[in-house]
Amino acid sequence: QAQLVESGGGSVQAGGSLRLSCAASGFTFSSYCMGWFRQAPGEEREGVAAIDSDGRSTYADSVKGRFTISQDNAKNTLYLQVNSLKPGDAAMYYCAADFIPPARPMAPYEYRYWGQGTQVTVSS
Repeated sequence: QAQLVESGGGSVQAGGSLRLSCAASGFTFSSYCMGWFRQAPGEEREGVAAIDSDGRSTYADSVKGRFTISQDNAKNTLYLQVNSLKPGDAAMYYCAADFIPPARPMAPYEYRYWGQGTQVTVSS
């Protein structure tokens, strides 16, 4: 049974940084495409960053240059380094996984497995 567990969220001031983690189990992590998504209250879930099984990454325009996605296959863990946080970055952050390479890496419907999320709060 595939399982994804996020951690690392918290409350920071604008300009601050966090490192989000997503621990994966129950599937061959290195063979899967992984993504980070976020959802603010009243908003649709949106893609933030994605990485394929070859390590190629994709970012939403709103986070380019501030967020970095990475993975440690030995630890079965996905990371999202978030820097220069803005109030608009506040949301629940989710990681997601799918074996089939997504045609649209930023689209939530492309991913089969999801974690429960970790909350990021940014104060101005």
